This record gives sequence, structure tokens and C-alpha cells, in this order.
Amino acid sequence: MANILMVVSAADSLTMKDGSEHPTGFWVEELVVAHQTLRDAGHTVHLATPGGRKPTADQVSLAADSAGGEERAKGFRDYLEQIDGELSHPLVLADVDPSGYDAVVMPGGHGPMADLYKDAELGRLLVAADKDGKVIAPFCHGPAGLLSATDDDGTFAFAGRRLTVFTNEEELGGGTGANTPWLVEDALKEKGAVVENAAAWTSNVVRDGNLITGQNPQSSEDVAKEVIKALG
Repeated sequence: MANILMVVSAADSLTMKDGSEHPTGFWVEELVVAHQTLRDAGHTVHLATPGGRKPTADQVSLAADSAGGEERAKGFRDYLEQIDGELSHPLVLADVDPSGYDAVVMPGGHGPMADLYKDAELGRLLVAADKDGKVIAPFCHGPAGLLSATDDDGTFAFAGRRLTVFTNEEELGGGTGANTPWLVEDALKEKGAVVENAAAWTSNVVRDGNLITGQNPQSSEDVAKEVIKALG
């Protein structure tokens, strides 16, 4: 079985276009569904955050209407309690040796837009993992973390690669709206990524070699299943 590193944002707020602070963190459905699916398949999943800080759950994602009903929301809360020891003591991202892992998975929430997109240690890890052909699987806002990855000459490591991400349509229509400080889809396109999105709020997974990406929370399980498939 494989060793999987799940990189999670440690941010608890995002500075908006108007300068206000928007409470955020990781989107619970994404972390829980991916973590549980990978673990149930027999793989080992280690959590890592910038500074080894306990990640914050976006409270909006725990509401029944966001989670798909109260029963599902309760299931998410129960799972977070089960893995609270791991969440409370994640690995320090800067200390992670990528050679010890077969895959890097990055769930979203708006947190990655506050820290992972510019985290040099994440960039180092992603460049090394990509050069070794290891699976890299960010989804929803997780692909913001890809922006941290630049080669020695400053070139975006994922330029020319096919991927998907939380779309401008989804962000403006059902995310943080017009006050969103920047759009991940646009930022990735500007860096040279080839973005392939599908209809809003439908599962969409794009695989380009070792790079596996998902568009939104609805893609969480399908991303995890594609990672399992890629790991053989």
C-alpha cells in the first residue's frame, strides 16, 4: 500500500478584495471524503500543514445545507472527531521529505488562497514530486497550491499541463462572489496551465500523467478514486 501526503491549508481567514477578513479554512467534505476513501483503500495518509499548525475547518462547510443534509454533516463531524489526533498534530510541511511519499493530495476550501499558493516549502515539495513522477492531486481550491511550484529558472512547473479547478462561475455564483480577492482559475491560466472545466457543481476530474485534479467538492470522491487507480 502507498504512503500519501495530504497537504492542508493552515489559514483561518482570507483577506477579501475590500480588505475585510473572511473566515475560512479547509472545506470539510473535501478533506473527509478524500481521506476516508484513501484510507479505506488501505493506504496510509499523513496530514501536513505550513508550520505544523492545526488546520481550521470552514464552518460553512459543516452546515447541513452545504454538506448535503444534516445526516451527512453529522457524518463529517464524526469523522473529524475520529482523526482529531492527526489534525491536531500534523507534520510540519517544511520538514517533509517527498521521497517518503507516493502521492501528494491537496483538498481545498478558500484556505489555500491565503497560504499554500505562495508557500515556498510546498513549491519545493511539488517540484520534487513532479520530477519523480509521483501522483499530485489537488482539487477544488487545492490547485491554488500548484502556483507555489516554480523551477530553478522561475518557470511555473505545471505550465502546459491539463487540469481543472473551482471555476470562475462557481466562485462568483456560489463561492465568495464579487469580493473574491483573486480567481484561481484565472491565475492558473495566466501561468500557462491548460484549464479544462465542466458544468458548474458537477464532478469533473482531469488527469494529465501524474497530475490529477478535481473541479469542486462534488469531485472529492472521484479524485480519490483516480489517485487509487494511479497508484495501482
